[in-house]
Amino acid sequence: MSDTLALSLPAKGAPFTLTTIERRPLRDNDVRIDIRFSGICHTDLHFGHDDWGGTLFPLVPGHEITGVVAEVGSAVTEFTPGDRVGVGCMVNSCGKCAPCRSGEEQYCTEGFVKTYSARDHDGTVTLGGYSRSIVVTEHFVVRVPDGLELDRAAPLLCAGATVYSPLRRWQAGPGRNIGVLGMGGLGHLGVKIAAAMGAEVTLLSRSPDKKDDALRFGAARFVDTRDSEQLAALAGHFDLIVNTVPALLDVDTYLGLLGIGGTLVHVGAPADPIASYNVFSLLSARRGIAGSSIGGIRETQEMLDFCARHHIASEIEKIPADRAAEAWENLSGVRYRYVIDIATLGTT
Repeated sequence: MSDTLALSLPAKGAPFTLTTIERRPLRDNDVRIDIRFSGICHTDLHFGHDDWGGTLFPLVPGHEITGVVAEVGSAVTEFTPGDRVGVGCMVNSCGKCAPCRSGEEQYCTEGFVKTYSARDHDGTVTLGGYSRSIVVTEHFVVRVPDGLELDRAAPLLCAGATVYSPLRRWQAGPGRNIGVLGMGGLGHLGVKIAAAMGAEVTLLSRSPDKKDDALRFGAARFVDTRDSEQLAALAGHFDLIVNTVPALLDVDTYLGLLGIGGTLVHVGAPADPIASYNVFSLLSARRGIAGSSIGGIRETQEMLDFCARHHIASEIEKIPADRAAEAWENLSGVRYRYVIDIATLGTT
């Protein structure tokens, strides 16, 4: 075992505590990573507040991890010490089911092992990236291309993969009209990536002060979702709407913006995940509602390579570790992702 510093939540409602945690000894196919940066995802907040139930405390959040390989096991072939790497939302899966064999570990039929607040196959509880180091099976480590800065790349490991996957699956590209609903950590990357794919992108948002940013990120237009006339003008316009908003919505309103065969894909996960809609909103134009999880490991690497080629990275506010609690209180106000500088952990 090796000890490392971490920010931990001892129990629901408790404040962050600087503590020492144990990482497992290096196995043959393991990679030990010195963590440089960890993004703060809204999911961290949901787990910390136990919004969905089942959080395993003490909790060390963080699944947007970038760093440098410190040591590798004897059977590791893809990485060597000094490599720039990342870890996202998964650290294990069964490896045997059809989704795992096809590179979609996020849909593992036995359930993938989350980077934190999960029991790994050996029975240990996973602890995430608000820490100095982590040990991960080689298969669940991805390479960060040289063209990406480690701090701005960190949110790509969750937010980037989460929006890239549906955009790729529903064929965003030239001639396709894509709506991105909401522009926070996920949405701003959705705009950037969809635009880089060649699609015509519209940001749908209730925050007019984000219009200039949306256009700068590649959106062709901004639509204020509080303006019924602007929404009515877009009836039947979109091939795909990616909903990044972690809150309940008037689903029928957005279904009405889809053309024939269009799809509304949910990637934002609200604390209360129960939504309703009128079935005729679907029947009237062969529309669909879908959900999409994070990307698989192969797709996450593809996304990182795509972002490097197109000079896409997250817009971040880098913070010291002692501001993590403050950041959690202001997640809706950041432009557009907080990233913890792990070098500051335990220095104040």
